[in-house]
Amino acid sequence: MTKKKFITRTEIPVRFSEVDSMGIVWHGHYIKFFEDGREAFGREHNLGYMDIYENGYFAPVVKVECEFKKYIEYGETIVIETEFVNNPAAKIIYRFKIFNKNNDELVAEGESIQVFTTSEGELVLTNPPFFEKWKKQRGLL
Repeated sequence: MTKKKFITRTEIPVRFSEVDSMGIVWHGHYIKFFEDGREAFGREHNLGYMDIYENGYFAPVVKVECEFKKYIEYGETIVIETEFVNNPAAKIIYRFKIFNKNNDELVAEGESIQVFTTSEGELVLTNPPFFEKWKKQRGLL
C-alpha cells in the first residue's frame, strides 16, 4: 500500500522585524514560521484552527522541536514545507522543513504536536468524530 503524503509549501520573505543586529533571523522566529506552515496546511487541507473550533474542539500545541542547520538573512525568502504525520493517536503531528528559496539549502527542520481538548479544556483521548471523518476522506484510515 502506498503511503499518502500531505505536504504544503509556503513562501515567506524574511522581514526586517525578524532579524537581529547581525541581519540574520533570530532563532525564536522559527517557531512562528512553523505556525505559518500549520496555518497554510490547514487552509489547503481544511484542517485549520477554525475548522477544529467549529467542531467544538481546540488543538493546543504541546510540543515543538527545532533543529537549526544554516542561517538566513534579511531580504531572503524561505520556503516552509509542512507535512502532516498520520498516526492513530488523538493528536496532530506536523514535520517542518525550512529552505532558503535562493539556493534550496535546508535552513531548519522540526516537528510540532497538538492534542485535542474540549472547549472547556478537557483533554480528548480519542480522535474526535470530525477528525476521523477528515482522515477517512483522505484515505488515511
